[in-house]
Amino acid sequence: MANMITLLLQGVEVEPLPLLTTLVLGVLILITLKRCFFSTKKKSELSKLPPVPRVPGLPVIGNLLQLKEKKPYLTFTKWANIHGPIYSIKTGASTLVVLNTTHVAKEAMVTRYSSISTRKLSNALKMLTSDKTMVAMSDYNDFHKMVKKHILGNVLGANAQKRHRCHRDTMAENVSRKFHAHVKDFPDEAVNFREIFEPELFGIALKEALGKDIEQSLYVEELREHLSKEDIFKVLVIDQMEGAIEVDWRDFFPYLKWIPNKKIENKIERMIFRRKVVMKALIQEQKTRLASGEELNCYIDYLLSEAKTLTEDQISMLLWEVIIETSDTALVAAEWAMYEIAKDPKRQDRLYREIVELCGSEKLTEDSLSKLPYLMAVFHETLRKHSPVPIIPLRYAHEDTQLGGHYIPADTEIAINIYGCNMDEKKWENPEEWNPERFLDEKFDPMDLYKTMTFGAGKRVCAGSLQAMLIVCTVIGRLVQEFEWRLKDGEKEDVATVGLTTHKLHPMHAIINPRK
Repeated sequence: MANMITLLLQGVEVEPLPLLTTLVLGVLILITLKRCFFSTKKKSELSKLPPVPRVPGLPVIGNLLQLKEKKPYLTFTKWANIHGPIYSIKTGASTLVVLNTTHVAKEAMVTRYSSISTRKLSNALKMLTSDKTMVAMSDYNDFHKMVKKHILGNVLGANAQKRHRCHRDTMAENVSRKFHAHVKDFPDEAVNFREIFEPELFGIALKEALGKDIEQSLYVEELREHLSKEDIFKVLVIDQMEGAIEVDWRDFFPYLKWIPNKKIENKIERMIFRRKVVMKALIQEQKTRLASGEELNCYIDYLLSEAKTLTEDQISMLLWEVIIETSDTALVAAEWAMYEIAKDPKRQDRLYREIVELCGSEKLTEDSLSKLPYLMAVFHETLRKHSPVPIIPLRYAHEDTQLGGHYIPADTEIAINIYGCNMDEKKWENPEEWNPERFLDEKFDPMDLYKTMTFGAGKRVCAGSLQAMLIVCTVIGRLVQEFEWRLKDGEKEDVATVGLTTHKLHPMHAIINPRK
């Protein structure tokens, strides 16, 4: 029958058929034509990629010249106002589809996840992550499922957070004590928020991953030197963050990847070597501890005893991931939150009054967070305006799919502009304004961690969201409860950020006065 229909459609003569057969065949032809028509129409409707912003200069360069300001999330958001929530651009040899609203971003991360679950990493990130040997950067496969189960069960999940509560309580006390010491020793000088908070946050990361903070120094045999805690932080966190945003021109022209770019390659390789030998020394210390029979509630104890299928390099990478991610996201959120609070006396006073009404003279603890809606609103509004990750590491479509009513062919790269989603004027009134009150609306569940796109959505939602909330909300709550904050003169205008990120370029300085 199929061959007959094909011949008829081609106008080929065939033997006459009985009347009934002819009628049946005619109906089948009409149905087939109808299906073909609507199938073609549907594909035609989806055949055009989203509009492309005008490309100046050479076509081979594409839109790269328009992104030279190193804040692509700002440019992407501006283009969204012109071209809509989804559009495509040319970045050298590649087509990049940019998603700028919550609706299309969730479609990619949830509805179309089976087609768009593979990471597309830059050369620098591929090297730094040991070819995706991390929970956050791995593709959605058996390895990802296994290591995510490990990290949730032992570091970031709800039960693990209960076990690690003592570390966060200690950190909150240490931070409070150091701010009080600053006021006592330097009553008229502005305090550097980051200088106090960052080492304490790094200490939590080390305790969760390895069981202990660094009290003195660490001898690294391959470097033939003793490294201080500050030196180790630079090697494991600061240098790696700088390396992650290195731009290699070969990322945009993959057919030229055979051309060496030794300057960047050597720089990244030096960072990786120093990280590896420092992690090796840290891990060896903990192996010695375990051999002596001392057990601690930490990630390395679990990985060495239970995760038998992992190699030593994989274990090192997974431990490093806990250290860098714990030390990074909470710092960005807490520093921007305190900046906004110090800049806004009325909202600072409202937060203080909420805390006093609940806690009285007792110190704020994690147990109070669910009863402090304005504190939670401050947290979510800070994440909305100052998302620690403005653009999610690229993904690509590994099969033909569609987004926002557009046909997306396989191998198309996908950029999810979290900053654009959180600054969408159609979703957020006056998005440029820091306004915690917007999250007091009844439509928001006070304890819902996913009010904005900051932590992502779907199967790849951020595993550390609960920990970030517990650390940041407790710290800013305690600091507002115990001190009155005012920005140092000229600090209000200092909003510059680092490279491709939203990290504050310069540490926040504020004048603080203890509350009576």
